[in-house]
Amino acid sequence: MTEKTIPQAPKDTWFNRFLASVEFLGNLLPHPITLFALFCLFIIVFSGIADWFGLSAIDPRPIGAAGRDPDGVIEVVSLLNGEGLAKIVTGLVTNFTNFAPLGTVLVALLGVSVAEHSGLLSAALRGMVMGASKRLVTFMIVLAAILSNTASELGYVVLIPLAAMIFHSLGRHPLAGLAAAFAGVSGGYSANLLLGTIDPLLAGITTPAAQLIDPNYQVGPEANWYFMMISTFLIAILGTLITEKVVEPRLGKYHDHEASEPLDANIEHLSALERKGLAFAGITFLGLAILLALTIVPADGILRNQETGLVKGSPFLKGIVAFIFITFAIPGFVYGKVVGTMKNDRDVIDAMSKSMGSLSMYIVLVFFAAQFVAFFNWTNLGTILAINGAELLQTLKMSGPEVFVLFILMCALINLTLGSSSAQWAATAPIFVPMLMLIGYAPETIQAAYRIGDSVTNLITPMMSYFGLILAVATKYKKDMGIGTLIATMLPYSLAFLVGWIALFYLWVFALGLPVGPGSPIYF
Repeated sequence: MTEKTIPQAPKDTWFNRFLASVEFLGNLLPHPITLFALFCLFIIVFSGIADWFGLSAIDPRPIGAAGRDPDGVIEVVSLLNGEGLAKIVTGLVTNFTNFAPLGTVLVALLGVSVAEHSGLLSAALRGMVMGASKRLVTFMIVLAAILSNTASELGYVVLIPLAAMIFHSLGRHPLAGLAAAFAGVSGGYSANLLLGTIDPLLAGITTPAAQLIDPNYQVGPEANWYFMMISTFLIAILGTLITEKVVEPRLGKYHDHEASEPLDANIEHLSALERKGLAFAGITFLGLAILLALTIVPADGILRNQETGLVKGSPFLKGIVAFIFITFAIPGFVYGKVVGTMKNDRDVIDAMSKSMGSLSMYIVLVFFAAQFVAFFNWTNLGTILAINGAELLQTLKMSGPEVFVLFILMCALINLTLGSSSAQWAATAPIFVPMLMLIGYAPETIQAAYRIGDSVTNLITPMMSYFGLILAVATKYKKDMGIGTLIATMLPYSLAFLVGWIALFYLWVFALGLPVGPGSPIYF
């Protein structure tokens, strides 16, 4: 019997030519930080040109509305003059320090860092995956991979290699395990049962974009929580089905001689001490949950809004980032104290410091992204483009829910060459959020749709920051593994997630009329 190995696509197939084109176009793009610096320069120059040509739009807001010009005309404000230069120079620091995602992400990550460096998150993920029955192991790997997104790179660094090892130890193809975990971590990036660092990050970008239309509009980190929770189970089920019905049969039986190095089938199971640490961390989390419930469940709870309860505007939702910090940091320290990875406050501080150090690239990116968002707001270009774009959609009679299919596909396409979630949304939100608001949709709904497009093509773009790491892990099991083979392996997940997630979005939002998050309206 001949051995079945991973098929290698011929070099001249249409698929390989497509992949080569994506890789070529992606490589033409500069670093996202450079890209935002160029965007800032472009906005300055273009605002001067647009002002010279008299670009404007009729303000659609009613007379007397906050921020509406008395003449009802929105005109471009040029930054290519003395007044514009003064505004840029004096606002450079405050643009950065007032950028909403910066503080919220840093605070949330401080708590997550304690849970991560103490070993709590790694132990919890290993316990979840390795404690599952053989029938459920695929589902548990995908589910654990989705949940790992609350701790940024943990899923890529820990869970994906672990999933490959687990499949290999069970006599299954290790690349199928790698693919299942990769699908959950990256393809399910926007789904989760818990709020993570990505939620305040995106909400902080959506808010100023929405304020181009309504200066008082606020989008909270919890804006998409309901939809992301139900999406977790959809992605876990689809990921399991694609792994077991499509990917694993295609890969065939695995033989150890395909590996680039000797393989170790031994997997480190949870020790008795780690289990004890998890138990104490779980009890601590439960205690915190009970204390929190006492503040939000009673009608007179101190963290409830006395008029609207727990929906939009309650202290609980406004302070959700603080609760992310607390519910990760305290159980994380308890776990570390039990297993010995954290002994005192110095260890906690060291964990937080290490995570802050790893954010240096993000902080630099935020500086330039904050300038771009501020410049865009100052010039009124975003508002004018949104109004004209909304009028075009209405002229084409594309103001119904079907417009979201095109929006999601466009976001998925952009994601092939601009893999950073925050970078892509910072660049596109000032245009698409106001545009879709003007045809009647709420920013929370628009953001939920964006998150679908932003996630589903993470699996098939070499521009995704961890793609090289995944390829390196894959070559350990398949020495001649190439980029085209990895993308071909992940493409079924990408397509299934795209179709399934769009279907869920329309069912949840438009068929059932359910909100995407607590107090999140569907329509504006």
